[in-house]
Amino acid sequence: MSTLIIIPAHNEAENLPHVLPRLRQTLPQADIVVIDDHSSDETARVARKLGATVVRLPNNLGYGGAVQTGFRYGAEFGYDYAVMMDADGQHDPASVPQLLAPVMAGECDVALGSRFKGEMTYRTSLVRRMGMWLFAAITHALTGQEVTDATSGFQAMNQDVMRFFAEENYPSDYPDADTLIMLHFAGFRVREEPVVMHERIAGESMHGSSLKGLYYIIKMLLSIFMVYLRYHTRAGALRANRPEAVA
Repeated sequence: MSTLIIIPAHNEAENLPHVLPRLRQTLPQADIVVIDDHSSDETARVARKLGATVVRLPNNLGYGGAVQTGFRYGAEFGYDYAVMMDADGQHDPASVPQLLAPVMAGECDVALGSRFKGEMTYRTSLVRRMGMWLFAAITHALTGQEVTDATSGFQAMNQDVMRFFAEENYPSDYPDADTLIMLHFAGFRVREEPVVMHERIAGESMHGSSLKGLYYIIKMLLSIFMVYLRYHTRAGALRANRPEAVA
């Protein structure tokens, strides 16, 4: 059973030495691909030096574009499982085996890492906390599933989900609650698992300022609305076209 760790990275040369060695120690059998989203620093060189495969994008595609590149890489090379995690040190590598376990056992298709069921070792802004609460509530309203951390980018998934995200229109900048709603209408099983999350080690978060946080909330609300319009009407067809349904 092959596992791919997908790490989107933009100007994360300072953080990767803190992340990749711990990840390799925790999951030595997994392959690691760093999607360098056209960084202006030494991200690609540092990642290669630390033993990761690097896919360097010729243009900056944004977080979602980099993540989808990782999904396409995993689908192309036939990996059975994938773990999506950040390069900034926020997602604790020690939590990866716990995320993978229920997916590998066939208990769910996606395991979503929840800092609220696990541990969050830092404080976040009021705007960011409001966004987390709002999108958890919206996700619950649209899917009927209790979700505590709808904005978590720390996820494990099986091959079917990887291929689904590789082929579907994936959000280019903030793939969070909107992708959970996509998964629901496509018939995938999502389950939360407790994980540990830390503050970013160095550099600036894409949600760094209050203004960025407010933009994120507005953009995500629009994205959720568009996802609902598009996928709610296609839910039956999406479920029928899944590999296990066809089989």
